[in-house]
Formats: sequence, C-alpha cells, structure tokens
Amino acid sequence: MTGPAAPTALVLVSHSRTLAEGVRELAAQMAGPGVPILIAAGLEDGSLGTDAAAILSTLEAALEQAREAVVLFDLGSAYLNTATALDLLPEEKRGRVVLADAPLAEGAVIAAVAASVGDGAAAVRERAEEARGMRKVPEEPVPPAEGSR
Repeated sequence: MTGPAAPTALVLVSHSRTLAEGVRELAAQMAGPGVPILIAAGLEDGSLGTDAAAILSTLEAALEQAREAVVLFDLGSAYLNTATALDLLPEEKRGRVVLADAPLAEGAVIAAVAASVGDGAAAVRERAEEARGMRKVPEEPVPPAEGSR
C-alpha cells in the first residue's frame, strides 16, 4: 500500500454548501490538478450550518488523500465545530491537521497555490494567513466615474 499522493489537502468548512463549492472551484482553478480540496458545508437537509460529524468525516477523507490537511472556515461557529471534530479524530491523525485563521476565499486560493508546489501544512497555513493583510481597495479609492450613479 502506498501513502497519500499529495503533501497537503485543503478542507473548507462553511455554513453554505454553495459558498464552499464556489470557493473550491476558484481555488482548484488557481492550483491546478493535484491538490485535494474537500468541503464540509451546510447541513444534511440542505440548510445552512456546520456539523462536527461531517467535518470529522471530511478530515478523515482528506488525510487519506494527503499527508497533512489545512482547514479554513467561514465563521466562528464553523471553527467551533471543527475543534469538536478534531477532538474526535484519532490522536495520530490530529497532528496532521492545521487550522488556518484566514479569510475563506482569499486564504483558500493562496493555500491551494502553496499546496500545488508541494508546501507542507505549516507553510500552506502561513501563506493562507497572509491573506488577512491583503488590501482589495487602494488606500485612496478611485472615485466613481462622473454620471455612474
């Protein structure tokens, strides 16, 4: 039996399956093939929410596909359910999971690119967390064009 093919997988935990699927699509497009990006999002009935059991199952699947996994989440309660899932994960696997405190979309894209070049979980998390300081709007925003209102 061979080990996991990828060094690092990403796990996206979101209250919305639609949001998580969109972020996965964006991150996968930037990273290219070879980076496992799994989601644990929404509740079984299709409503919004997160579920520790579903997160646990997704973490297990990620660790079957990669040596390590980096988890990104959308909201604080997604983090809380992830922490519960980590408590339920066997100890030998728990050390292979790293949590990133990063914006979900930007962090996932940067993390996926880092994972695509073979970075380990610690480096992938570090890169994802750099997204917290990324500006989208210049210091002095461009004013709206005349008549655009």
